[in-house]
Parts: sequence; structure tokens; C-alpha cells
Amino acid sequence: MYDIVLFDLDGTLIDSERGITNCATYALSKFGIRIDDPLTLRPFIGPPLFDSFSKTYGFSDEDALKAVGYYREHFEEKGIYEFTLYNGIGELLARLKSAGKTLILATSKYELYAKQIISHLGFDKYFSLSVGSCKDGSRAAKAEVIAYALETYGVTDYSRAVMIGDRKHDIIGAKQVGIDSIGVLYGFGSREELESHGATYVARDTDEILDIIG
Repeated sequence: MYDIVLFDLDGTLIDSERGITNCATYALSKFGIRIDDPLTLRPFIGPPLFDSFSKTYGFSDEDALKAVGYYREHFEEKGIYEFTLYNGIGELLARLKSAGKTLILATSKYELYAKQIISHLGFDKYFSLSVGSCKDGSRAAKAEVIAYALETYGVTDYSRAVMIGDRKHDIIGAKQVGIDSIGVLYGFGSREELESHGATYVARDTDEILDIIG
């Protein structure tokens, strides 16, 4: 059914909760904000970092940019490898690639970090293109990432493409660009979140992803 498959990273390929919450804790500590329960930082998983600091904590644009810098400072030192791989992901990517599908990484994470992570996992060989946000904070919205990825790869028939992700941002971004989406339930989003924002499909696991893609 689809031959262009775009993947989110955090919550879709990897469980990066520990790394993200540790980095957010470090950044917030620079502003005198103490975090006693890391679970309160789960909203940082998925949205652009700038939005999380500005909307969740009410930071000014200037402070939000500083916080993103502190976050990345800690991420480069420790957080980049504080993640685990979801079950079946390696097999999923291998099977899709062998079936002739074009795989594209489309994440709001800083692009350089995303590329380092999939290279560390040995998954870069499966992806024809990897796109993320820019270091200056631009191209952070998921719709911008998706649109840029499709344009860069030269995709003109959007009916061929599908976005796979675990949060509403992936679903909303896909809808804004005009492609179908698959929301996954093993990540950080709920069925209610995914369905209420218009996911074309919802998959419980990697086997269901394969069934949907066809």
C-alpha cells in the first residue's frame, strides 16, 4: 500500500525517556528548578524542546533558547546513549527494506543527534534519508520535518507515503502535510490521543505495522 515510510525516532524506534528526562532535569536545574519526580517531565518526549520549555514552564523565548542549549550540553555528554530499543524494531526495518520500501527518519530531534543514534544502533543502513530539526531551532515542527523530507527525496505522490509515530505531533504533522499516518501504542501516546487527532491507523506492535503497510 505504501512504499515511502517515514519514522519518528523517540517513542517509535527507541525508548528514550531516561535520556530525555535526565537532560531536561539538568537544563531546568540551571534555572533553579528542582525536579523530584522524572515522570513529570514525560511531556518533553515528542514536542520540540523550545515549545516544552516555553509552554510547560513559561520560559521567555530567550530563556527557552538557553534551556535548549543546556539540554543539548547534557545530551552530548550522556543523554545521547541513554535509551533502549523497542522489541522488533530491527526486524521491522530489515523486512521493510527487503520488501523494497524507502525508509526515511523524520524526527523533531536535532538532526545530528538523530543520525548519531541510528548509526550507533547500526540502523543507518536502512534509511535513505534522515531529517530532523536544525541547531538554530528551525524546522522543529513535525509538519516542517515531514514536508522537508518528502521534498528532499523528491516525493510528489503523497498517497505513497505514510508517517509512523507515537504522539499527536506525528499525526497532526502528517495531516498538515497531507499523508496518512500510523500511530503506535507501545510508545508514549495513548490510543485516545492518536485517534482523537486523526491517525489513519493505530498499531499495537511491529507486526501490525507490517500488516498495515502491506
